Amino acid sequence: MTGYAIAFAPLLPWWLIAAAALLGLAILGFGAWRRARGTLWRLAALAILLAAIADPSLIEEQRQPQKDVALIVKDVSPSQSIGDRRAATEAAVQALQAKLAAYPDLDVRTIDAGAIDPASTGDHGTELFGAATAALADVPPQRIAGIAMVTDGQVHDTPPADRSGLTAPLHVLLSGHPNEGDRRVVVVQAPSFGIVGKELQLTLRVEDLGGTDLERQSYPQTAQVTVRKDGGETRTLNMPIGHDVSLPVLLDHGGQTVFEVEVAPGPHELTLDNNRAAIVVNGVRDRLKVLLVSGEPHAGERTWRNLLKADPSVDLVHFTILRPPEKQDGTPIRELSLIAFPIRELFEVKLDEFDLVIFDRYRRRGVLPATYLENIARYVRKGGALLEAAGPSVGTATTLFRTPLGAVLPTEPSGEVYEQGFKPKVTELGSRHPVTADLPGAPKDPNGEPTWGRWFRQVESTVRHGQTVMTGLNGEPLVVLDRVGEGRVAQILSDHMWLWTRGFEGGGPQAELLRRLSYWLMKEPDLEENDLRGTVDGTRLTIVRRTLEPDDHPVELTRPDGKTETVTMVPESGGRSVAVVPINASGLYRISDGTRTAIAAAGALNPIEFADVRTTPDKLQPVADATGGSVNWAGTGTSLPEIRRVAPGRDAAGRGWIGFRQNGDYVVTGLQETPLMPAWAALLLALGTLILAWRREGR
Repeated sequence: MTGYAIAFAPLLPWWLIAAAALLGLAILGFGAWRRARGTLWRLAALAILLAAIADPSLIEEQRQPQKDVALIVKDVSPSQSIGDRRAATEAAVQALQAKLAAYPDLDVRTIDAGAIDPASTGDHGTELFGAATAALADVPPQRIAGIAMVTDGQVHDTPPADRSGLTAPLHVLLSGHPNEGDRRVVVVQAPSFGIVGKELQLTLRVEDLGGTDLERQSYPQTAQVTVRKDGGETRTLNMPIGHDVSLPVLLDHGGQTVFEVEVAPGPHELTLDNNRAAIVVNGVRDRLKVLLVSGEPHAGERTWRNLLKADPSVDLVHFTILRPPEKQDGTPIRELSLIAFPIRELFEVKLDEFDLVIFDRYRRRGVLPATYLENIARYVRKGGALLEAAGPSVGTATTLFRTPLGAVLPTEPSGEVYEQGFKPKVTELGSRHPVTADLPGAPKDPNGEPTWGRWFRQVESTVRHGQTVMTGLNGEPLVVLDRVGEGRVAQILSDHMWLWTRGFEGGGPQAELLRRLSYWLMKEPDLEENDLRGTVDGTRLTIVRRTLEPDDHPVELTRPDGKTETVTMVPESGGRSVAVVPINASGLYRISDGTRTAIAAAGALNPIEFADVRTTPDKLQPVADATGGSVNWAGTGTSLPEIRRVAPGRDAAGRGWIGFRQNGDYVVTGLQETPLMPAWAALLLALGTLILAWRREGR
């Protein structure tokens, strides 16, 4: 293919050439006005001189035609799985490819777009324009013939019509059907966190979309909605359709609480995926209130105080009994600098406000009447937490075991107190319990020796109920945990933990042990001894089961699409068994071992992809109109519009047809330049015309 063009290489700047031309024309104009002879020849001489200065050349180009590029964008987003949309999309794409292949000057490219990345933390919906821009990044704008999108019209990165950046017509083929209807549940407002034990509000709305006004009037005006908390507790209510409804819920534990909301199917349904919604609320405990009662001053009470005060989330109320009521030393009451122990306010009026009550080396000395000790026992059974750090008095008649509180304590003291060195050891059960599993300094070998220091006092006791997680001298129970009613109780049968704090013989993990112990008593979910949970990290779901007894049973995993599979658990240390499962979809994953159920959330829980799944031309019509394109229904793929090639600037769509531009772009592979005004020719012509002008003037 050969093409021709004229190029100039002026010897002077164009503005100077233009000025000379204007000056010459003015002089010639004056001569013509005076009827001077030879004006035309002088004009010809001026033109020849100006052309010589402009130095024109004839450029002969060897051109290689370039194919135009037609891009087909196939929507493969999850909403395309509704009904027969995927089949219609495939048929339309194949028909487009076949029709465009009939044009040899077209390079047809097809891309899949809109797939949801399960590892993505954002909720971007169906993005087709970004994918189209990336696919055409290596194509010059003058080679783009057009873009055809086969989609349901629910595209979430649609640009404004006046800023789309498209230089070629956009044609949209809709893969669904007109006038579709659907029901959905919308989470209007939900807090991301809440205070444990306090009520919060979820705002929900049920909508029936699509259909005619007459049809909607015949629909039921209420819908049944089911709300499930953490896969267990269920509530059912009837909600008015189209109205916001506030639903009170209560968080009963820290960490994540998952609320699943499901509305019954409506008169018309495209999918049930948007009939369900999930809400994840992080439970945050208010400042924990701990009551610490030290029966007498001793070296270990500062250990408790410092550990609890170091936690900014703990409000500590600490009393040390310095002067019991029976002490009579003749000192007048008005001269004592002691604070009266507010037993009624603490153990009757405000007892239920405390999250944990600790008795540190406490013994009966007439300070707490039996009525208040019975209140504490009742507080534990109703869900409270009690910890006793026993001193030598536990082996005497003043022990708390011989009070109403003894009914909730897990051990019975024998009266013997050992006063010799020993290293606390984690029991086999304790190696699986979250309070004592994998403590720093514990031996890896069950028969090994721990690296922490010794204690020198232990109260001999018999375990009546509960779990012994640490032992002391001669294998006697040292740390015992128990559940009583809805509450929890722990006993440390020694008051020598302070030796670890002082670093005696290298110290020990007292801070970690007491932290775990306190939070287990206060029912922290991460410290449950029999627990099942799942966590999502990118495209992996990690399932962790913790049990006190070895359990090799597999678990059942239910994916967001309802498919179930059996997952084998691999035993690990600390009473845990773990499995890692790849995931490829956003939503809720339900895990069950037959006894416990856990829920893990991946990606966007209520994706905008399913917010409205009706096929619509409304989002893409403005961009198609602005680019000269069109919006059509794909049908079954056999009734596609006719394909035409159109010249740039012409309409690219009409009744029953869509057009792809024929740009005629090319690449120059070679060229030849021929001067049109050589210097010798310009000189001869200029002299010749001037001589002719002089001769004409002399007649």
